[in-house]
Amino acid sequence: MLHDPPKASAAERRSDSTRLQTGALVIIAFAVVLFLLVQARFVLISLATAIILFSLTSDVINFIARQRIGPFRIPNALASIAAMVLIAAALLTLTSILLAQVNTVLVTTLSYTERAPSAVASLFAWLGEDSERAVLNALRSIDVSSYLRSAAGQASGMTQATVLIILFVGFLFAERIWFQTKLQNFVGDEEQANRIGKIIQSIIHRVNYYLLVKTVISAITGAMIYVLARAFQLELATSIGIITFVLNFIPNIGSIVATALIALVAHVQLGDATITAIIFTIAGIIQFVNGSIIDPMLMGRALRLSSFGIILSLAFWGAVWGIPGMFLSVPIMVMLLVVCSHVPDLRPFAILLSREGLPESEKMLDQPIERDLFGQDIKDS
Repeated sequence: MLHDPPKASAAERRSDSTRLQTGALVIIAFAVVLFLLVQARFVLISLATAIILFSLTSDVINFIARQRIGPFRIPNALASIAAMVLIAAALLTLTSILLAQVNTVLVTTLSYTERAPSAVASLFAWLGEDSERAVLNALRSIDVSSYLRSAAGQASGMTQATVLIILFVGFLFAERIWFQTKLQNFVGDEEQANRIGKIIQSIIHRVNYYLLVKTVISAITGAMIYVLARAFQLELATSIGIITFVLNFIPNIGSIVATALIALVAHVQLGDATITAIIFTIAGIIQFVNGSIIDPMLMGRALRLSSFGIILSLAFWGAVWGIPGMFLSVPIMVMLLVVCSHVPDLRPFAILLSREGLPESEKMLDQPIERDLFGQDIKDS
């Protein structure tokens, strides 16, 4: 004789219902946040970039304020204004350089439109004439001019984004002196406010160190690629060097794209498969040595990010914010790692995001940061 299964108690039913409602609310909240991230991407990308640049200002301001003109020390207010001017000038200069190089690439690409399909299709000659012809027909069917117009339109938006970023940094800069007071009043607990302040300082220090190392490595890589392109007399040597510098800020994928780019330009211009292979090999060695050997050595344990986590972050933010999201993926991941490390309920996520499964501990948080971005003693500031 079959027995009826025991009926769930009212408390168990309420618990199941609560879990179901919580899960549904989490899914709805994630969908809403994702929708807002996509719809407000221009403003949010500019804001995220401004916050990252703003995190650099504290070290820049302290560095300028430590300088002396004879017996006099530069006032903090003057150092703050100088730092803001330097950041604005650097952003406008970088944007102008990038726009000029994009324009050069677009003009040169138009001149290559006729011979590029044949040159690329020749790379598939080893598969047979039918394959080579199919690739050639596919490439000729692509409307290159429409893609170039789209690229030019997106590049022109860089100026608007730069101006918006400068405005954001300026307003954040104006609020800087009251930040700690606001934090204490918001939290309502001085000890907890100090703890949150230490977490923010840890994020700023790690992101600043990442940007410093990445800028140095990217600059060296871009310079070496420029020398390589000049050695083989490629027309876009300067543009390739600058684009390589920029692309190397995108983890993993950026170096691959930069290596493929110089090889493609070399093959289209020179039309010699052997020379193209030599250029591709040398560029690949440069990227491997700088990106896989020197870069990790300089980074050390400062980031301690999981490689798989970086790929996931790159894919997610690339899908949500496009190419700008790829540039911001690592700084955002650093922020998530530090925050999750100090929130008990989120610490399992920090373990997954960290490279060795050893995220930042409370003891590490209590250790003072002795040196700033410029390697100078903070106690002297």
